[in-house]
Amino acid sequence: MHADATAVTSMPSDDFFLARQPILGRDQKLVAFELLFRAAAEHEDAQLTDYAAATAAVISHASQLGMKQVVGEQIAFVNVDEVVLKSDFVRFLPPDKVILEILETVQATPEVTARVRELKELGFRFALDDVIGHSEQVSKLMDLVDVIKIDLKGVSRAELIELAHSLRSPHQKLLAEKVETVEEFELCLELGFEYFQGYYFARPAILSGKKISPSEMVLLRLLDLINSNADNAAIEAVVKRDALLSLNLLRLVNSHLTGTGGGHIESVSQALAQLGRSQLQRWVQILLYSGPDGHVELNSPLLQMATTRGRLLELMALTLHPGDVEGANTAFTVGIMSLMDALFSVSMGELLGKVEVSPEVRAALLERGGKYGTMLRIAEQLEGVQCNRTLSQALAALGLSAKRLREIELAAFDWVRELSGADVG
Repeated sequence: MHADATAVTSMPSDDFFLARQPILGRDQKLVAFELLFRAAAEHEDAQLTDYAAATAAVISHASQLGMKQVVGEQIAFVNVDEVVLKSDFVRFLPPDKVILEILETVQATPEVTARVRELKELGFRFALDDVIGHSEQVSKLMDLVDVIKIDLKGVSRAELIELAHSLRSPHQKLLAEKVETVEEFELCLELGFEYFQGYYFARPAILSGKKISPSEMVLLRLLDLINSNADNAAIEAVVKRDALLSLNLLRLVNSHLTGTGGGHIESVSQALAQLGRSQLQRWVQILLYSGPDGHVELNSPLLQMATTRGRLLELMALTLHPGDVEGANTAFTVGIMSLMDALFSVSMGELLGKVEVSPEVRAALLERGGKYGTMLRIAEQLEGVQCNRTLSQALAALGLSAKRLREIELAAFDWVRELSGADVG
């Protein structure tokens, strides 16, 4: 029997969290996001009982908003259990934008395999979740799926190597899940995995004796001048001394003025006059995440994550304190700077020794202290949606509902998608 979209109404008060976890290709660029949703409940078991209803609610939202707002140009992996798989509401999803991820709890019965075949004929693609062995279940579904996900935390190194050799085929791509270190990524790359999910790219690999490059030092110096309210002449002098920085700053600024009626900015002094300090600060923070040649790769997962955090915190601050532009700028700074230790492979303490920041920003980045620290913790927990009770408590402390947070989150995704859509190369 097929459930229908009225299952949405069984989700109490629209109360669930939505997370996007990045999925990277072999070139370390974003290829997809897994969408995760959890009931915003006090009891962890509510995650399971509300699963089909939560899925229905997310599918309903995604179909109303358009999947593009949620995942941009990327593909969405959406978890499906047997109820969702057999439901009618799964058809609301656009087949070209999603991969349906069959949970490990789904039994490969004749009805299930028939339903998968039916959906495949409609253009849907499938992934098999949490594979830790070549079981009978896996064998029954293997020919029907496009991606096989192997959970690195569920297998030993020897088992991983064996699984990769036995499951790799021209018809199925392997995805390594819960990749937490660069070493794990490199092993999976060697074993022929095509896709990688996990926060290894955002973990600060602190290298002793690591030196920040001269071009990075120039950007940190520039950020320091802006933060300490230096005069325009001092800021211009730093930018002009570095031809590549001048070029990339103007390119980045102009790419986002197209269509705004702001005209074309020809010089650093014009940029300062037209943009103002807070907007210039924002572009410099984004430029920090550029490649060695100064090229800003806006599809880099680290920059996507940093700009999403920045915008999320900024919108949270504006929701809590409408009209407080300075507070919103501070919130953006905390979000985007929160991944700079991963970016530079040095400790946050060392980085903050090179850039003047307010005591509020310092407390948020080093200790997750104060209101901005609470906002940052919410952003970090949303990326995994593991600690629902903690997340609910942090939201309550700020006075935000799960529904309002999700609206803010979707607006942040949208802003980052527009930012990424501009050609700044």
